[in-house]
Formats: sequence, structure tokens, C-alpha cells
Amino acid sequence: MTTRNRGIDPADDRSTVRAAAAAPARLPMAALLALAASIFITILTETLPAALLPQMSASLRVSEPLVGQLVSIYAIGSIVAAIPLTIATQGWGRKLLLLIAVGGFAVVNTVTAISTSYELTLVARFFAGVFAGLLWALVAGYAARMVPEHQQGRAIAIAMVGTPLALTIGIPAGTFLGTAIGWQYTFGTMSLLTLLLVAWMVIKLPNFAGQPAGKRLPISSVFSLPGVKPVLFVTLTYILAHNILYTYIVPFLVPAGMADRIDVVLLVFGLAALLGIWIVGVLIDRWMRELVIASTALFTVAALVLGLWGKNPMIVYACIAAWGLAYGGTATLFQTASAKAAGSAADVAQSIIVTVWNVAIAGGGLIGGILLNSSSVTYFPWTLLTLLVLALLVAFNARSAGFPSAKAA
Repeated sequence: MTTRNRGIDPADDRSTVRAAAAAPARLPMAALLALAASIFITILTETLPAALLPQMSASLRVSEPLVGQLVSIYAIGSIVAAIPLTIATQGWGRKLLLLIAVGGFAVVNTVTAISTSYELTLVARFFAGVFAGLLWALVAGYAARMVPEHQQGRAIAIAMVGTPLALTIGIPAGTFLGTAIGWQYTFGTMSLLTLLLVAWMVIKLPNFAGQPAGKRLPISSVFSLPGVKPVLFVTLTYILAHNILYTYIVPFLVPAGMADRIDVVLLVFGLAALLGIWIVGVLIDRWMRELVIASTALFTVAALVLGLWGKNPMIVYACIAAWGLAYGGTATLFQTASAKAAGSAADVAQSIIVTVWNVAIAGGGLIGGILLNSSSVTYFPWTLLTLLVLALLVAFNARSAGFPSAKAA
């Protein structure tokens, strides 16, 4: 494996390379779990307004659809900021930049907690998305630089475990707290937890230098690196398929008579996703290509079965579990593939992944809404199937770059 594929240029940071070469086999768990906690806070900040829709609607004196736009404006903040901010800060020390991104969540969630104005809350949510875009662009590359090459995939998997933990534990807990004592206290609690996280990061995270001006690649050059485009295409189609179904999971469950069991359905999905990210974390450093293909194929089969027998509750539960298992490790898989393809330009490539991911989130809501209004939920599985087959074909053909086998890499 070349130094470029390790994501570290020796001319950029020779001390980092020496530290990596001398690194012990044990993973730096305290530092990696700090990164996971930052992802946990990010996901909670992103999704809680959807879970606390009625309470926020009443307090801010606006309609529930307008409160729903607090999620949309967050995604827009990430879309517009991730790439330009990452490029503009390539020369900054990585630790300082990460602390700014995480500390920003304490600020915007505090503003959200004390705000009585919808407009002010909307602005705070936009900047929350900006900080999220920057943080997502940094985390995978940061985790990879803390360990030797043969442990990079596992390190990224540990950092990414914050996502399924937020979905299975954080969101239900935040919803309960918001319902019991008020949504403002939920956001205030997140701010306090974020301040504790900043202190943890100051103590436990190593620092890494940014890239010298002469070594920085323009975004056009990053796009042209072998393997980057296939990773972006598979990310877009896979996450678009996921979000079409996830965004409109309640109406999709109506024909099976399961809409009132949404809590159980999401629990099944979340637990399966946790298992999925564990499997990926164990195997990714040896079997990344095979895991990407298996994940996409499993989701494809689940979509096909839902299309054929989606009115049978037991089959739906089985397909939800298969979908969760397939989806759980995707952030780890796609970000690891992107980091390896981009090498020393990993942070810029991650910012592109963040943008594509958020476009897919917005696109999933848009396409799913069109399908729901113009036809019916019975078309959902076939739309998913089309997108996933395309993703599977591209992933399968990206064997030399993008999703190479361990031997080819």
C-alpha cells in the first residue's frame, strides 16, 4: 500500500508518519470514542426537531410543517458549507478545527434552547448544519490518522458508531425528555454535554497539522482521483434509496397495518443497524469491497421482497431487519473508501461525501413525496430497487479503484 493511500503525505507531517509507524496494536479508544460522541451529538441535533414536532410547534407558535423545515435548513447548511469550508481551512491544525466544529454545536443548541422566535431558531439551525458539514468532513480522516494503516477501517467504524447509538438510544431518550420537561431543556442538556465533550477532546485527541499550501489539491483534481467518482455515485444512489423509505416509513407501513407499530419497527431497524456496524468494524480492514457489495445486495433483496410481499407484517419485519443490517455500516464503508481513494486529500473528499449525503437526504424526501402524492407507496420498493441495482453495478465494477479488494489495495 502506498503512503498516498494511507491518507498521509510524509512531506506534510513527518512526525505523524513516525508516530503511526511506531503505534502499538491497541486502538486509542478514548480518542475514538470522543469522535463517536461528536457524531452522536450531531445526529441528535439534526433529528430531534422531527421527534419533538408538536412541542416545538406550540412553543414557537408556528405550524408543524414549518417546524419540519428546521430539519431541512440544517441539511441546507451542510450542503452549502461542507466543501468551501473544508477547502478554506486545509492549512489549519486539525484539532483546532474539530474543536471549533464541536464547540459550535454548544452555541447553536444553546440559542435554540432559549429562543422564542421561529426566525432566530431557523438561523441557529442553519449554522448547526454548517458546523455539522465541517465536522463530518473531518471525522473519518481524523480517525484514520490516529492508527496504523491496517487498523484504519476499524478506527473509522468506532468513530461512526455514534450514528446508530443516536438513532436507537439518543432520539428516544431525547423525545422522552422533551415530552416530560420541555424540548428547550433537551437542547440545553445537549449543550452541556457538548461542553463536556470539548473538554474530553482537548485532553484526549492528538493534534495533526493541516496541509501546506503547495500540497493542497483543488476540488477538480480530487474529483479526478481514481476511485472517487464511483464512491460518490454509490453513496448517492444508496443513501437516496435509504432516505426515500426512511423518510416515509409510516405511510409505507399502512398497507401492512403496521403504522401504529412504528416504534417497534424503528427499534428493529436500529438494533440491526448496530449489529451491522459491529460486523463492518470487525471485517472492514480485510473485506471492504465484499462488505460494500454484500450491504448493497442485501438492501436490494429487501427492497425486492417488500415489493412482492410488503403487506405481510412478518415479512416486513424481516425486511426491516435486513435493511438495518445492510445500512448500519454504510457511513463507515463509504467514508473509508473515500479516504483511501483520495489519500492526502481525504478531508476534501469527505466534504464532497458530506454534500452528496445531504443531497441524497433532501432528494429522498423530495422523490418520496412525489411518489406518495402522485401514485402510492407500492412504487417505493421498485424505485429503491432501481437505485440499488445501479449502485451494485458500479460498486462491482470499481474493483481496481473505489472499492478494491484487499489484495488490489
